[in-house]
This record gives sequence, C-alpha cells and structure tokens, in this order.
Amino acid sequence: MQKKIKVAIIGTGNIGSDLLMKIKRSPWLECNLFAGRSLTSKGIQRAKEMGIPVSDKSIHAIENDPSCCDIVFDATSADAHKEHAPILRDLHKFTVDLTPALVGPMCVPVLNLNECMQADNVNMITCGGQATVPLASAINSVHPDATKYIEIVASISSKSAGPGTRANIDEFTQTTGDALAKFTQTDKTKAIIILNSAEPPVHMRNTVYALIDNPDMPAIIKAVRDMEKKIQKYVPGYRLLYDPVLENGRVTTAVEVVGQGDYLPKYAGNLDIITCAAMEVAEHYAQKLLKERGELA
Repeated sequence: MQKKIKVAIIGTGNIGSDLLMKIKRSPWLECNLFAGRSLTSKGIQRAKEMGIPVSDKSIHAIENDPSCCDIVFDATSADAHKEHAPILRDLHKFTVDLTPALVGPMCVPVLNLNECMQADNVNMITCGGQATVPLASAINSVHPDATKYIEIVASISSKSAGPGTRANIDEFTQTTGDALAKFTQTDKTKAIIILNSAEPPVHMRNTVYALIDNPDMPAIIKAVRDMEKKIQKYVPGYRLLYDPVLENGRVTTAVEVVGQGDYLPKYAGNLDIITCAAMEVAEHYAQKLLKERGELA
C-alpha cells in the first residue's frame, strides 16, 4: 500500500471541512489533525465522526505535537495566519495558506507549481484569483507588452461565503489584484467580489476584462481554451462560459465553477476551486517528500 504524508488542518469552517473531505480520498495525504477553537463546532463534530483526531487548541495543537504532520493547511483568516506563519516556519512545516494573508509567495498551480515547491509557505491567493488569474495570464501571454489594464469580477453565492470570507473582503480585492499584476506583469489591475443573494443560489461566475491594443483574437481564444483544459485537470467543474470576445478594444471572457459537492452544495464553486488548488499543491509536495525518503511505490 502506498504510504501517505500526514497533514493537519487549522480552521474547521467551510474551507477546512471541504479540505477534510477531499483529503479522505487522496492517495497521497492523510489528515492526522483537524484543529479549531471549539470542540462543539459542526466541523469538529463531523471530523470526530469520521475518526479524525481533533483539537480545540488550533495552532497550539501542532506546537504541542510537532510530529503530528508534515504539511499544514491554514484555513483560518488573514490576521490569524500572520500569527501562525512564523510558528509553522520554526516547526519546519510546509504550509498551504488558504487565506489572503500573502505571507508566502502566491501560488497558482497551473502557472507556478514547481516554483512553489521551493518555498515553506505558499499562498493560494483567493478563490477569484485561482479562477481568473490563469485566464488573465493566458490573454496577456499573446500580447505581453500591449495589455494596458486587467479587471476581474468574481460573483459567488452569498450562502457559500462563510465568516472567514466575509471578514477578508478587503484582503480579497487587494490580494487578487496583486496576483493579477504579478502573473501578467500589468501595472493597472482591479478585482471586485460580489456576494449574490439570489435564490436558488447561483454558481460561481468570474469575468475577466482586458484592455489591449490590436488584439489577436484567434490566438487569445486558443490560449484561453488551452488554459481551461489545464485547470480542469485539478478543478473538474471549471468551464468557460464563452470564448474571449472583443468590443471597443476590450477583451472579455467568463468562466463558471461548479463545485464537486464534497462539503457544501455544488453552487459553492468558490470553495471548491481554492481547495482543489490547495490539494494540487499539497499532493505534489507529498510526492516530493516520498521520493526524497525513498518511500514512493
């Protein structure tokens, strides 16, 4: 039987709970700690029923037993992760940060996965960042010197936005904008998030706008389609709503993300895309560890 790498999850809300479900079917990862602040929380109660070790000591549970894991998923909040990061670094834990704290380098698996393996703390940006930055990068790759402005709008169901997401709205817009600038080398960028209260709940939809001089639309369409296929390898519910179109010098495209329904319903694609991206990073790192230890079957 293939050996697995032990991981810990800090944060027992929507994102932490969805990660737990995904880890249960991973061939590379095993959850050995699910830690929050209350043993009566729904997340911890569910984990206990699944036979997962739990704690209400949050980060201190890892401090008290550093051998419990090699990889830590932080699914708390941006402010909390800024406190956790130096502790986890001193404990030599590879940390996958699912908050917009931006302590470690930004990671979009389809764009810089191998580079992320060299860091000890990687930032998964935001759900909107994971959905749109690859498309913006694909568009910009056709005209790297002609893109003048990139804007994204991420619309998610209000029901899929937990307390952590709501507390980090400002960080979401700033971090997503920073990611657009980093991965496209475009000076002017903007990110907007919309919490849609429609009933029944809507799927996550993301729109990318780019101002480009004389865009080569066939080349842009091909680049975006190719990017969609690459992302679908680790985010099955990711699909273009329409090919890039040109109007008054503005290139526009949009993508929908349908969740796998691991924890929240399928409309919560915003939850699914960031946990899928985090799993891609952690599983890649786990394989790297197993190879280094000579334990890879």
